Amino acid sequence: MENIGYVVMYSLIGGLASLIGGVVLSSGKRRADKLITYGAPFAGGALLAAAFTDVLPEAMHGEGAEQVLRWTMIGILLFFILERFVRWQHARSVREKRLDATIPLIVIGDTVHNFIDGIAIAAAFLIDIPTGIITTLAVAAHEIPQEIGDFGLLLSKGMSRKAVVKVNVISSLATTVAAVLFFAIGQATAVPLEAVLGIVAGFFIYIAVSDILPMLHKQEERVFIGAGTMMLLLGMLMTSVVTTSLHGVIDAEAHHAIETSEAV
Repeated sequence: MENIGYVVMYSLIGGLASLIGGVVLSSGKRRADKLITYGAPFAGGALLAAAFTDVLPEAMHGEGAEQVLRWTMIGILLFFILERFVRWQHARSVREKRLDATIPLIVIGDTVHNFIDGIAIAAAFLIDIPTGIITTLAVAAHEIPQEIGDFGLLLSKGMSRKAVVKVNVISSLATTVAAVLFFAIGQATAVPLEAVLGIVAGFFIYIAVSDILPMLHKQEERVFIGAGTMMLLLGMLMTSVVTTSLHGVIDAEAHHAIETSEAV
């Protein structure tokens, strides 16, 4: 399969993973709460492991660590500003009692988030297939519990379940659109992948550190190490193992292909 095929397939997986959250929410609030309680910390661990064991090391292959880490810092700042803008607009709508205005704001914010996910997936596939797969898995892991929150919020604003599902399907396609566009641009022009991957790592780190870890602290105020912390560690461990295994398999196949071609 050509790399563009992988990009389309895995970006669809990453984008449509959000619908799982809607299905879980529809099957019962208790089940949805459990998925957020345990799924979100697992996603946080997956994002941190993907950033530190795969995305950043790959970015540093082509450029010095200092430059890549600068871009990571810029990425964290960019997503902080983006989240501040969304929260500010939401708070203003509530203050002015324009509650209906929060619905398009939630949808737009989710679509932008999905678009960024698509760029992250494409940038990873421009490096190699294992990095692309690991990035997709990390994206999917954090999308499911996050989208449960968005689903619930839209339902609380009066939208029907059918309308919420339809909106989320359309919004999730932004992941694939962004992935295909950015991958095509990356193949046609000299995209500074080290900078993009640094920003992607900043995106992953920001989500884990600003959203998921504080939530985990709040959930486990009365215990030192609870189930959520164990899920965080499990997410980090599994993602690290999958990263190492995938790169090992792909490298072995590439080495075998080179030996075969030389023998011929």
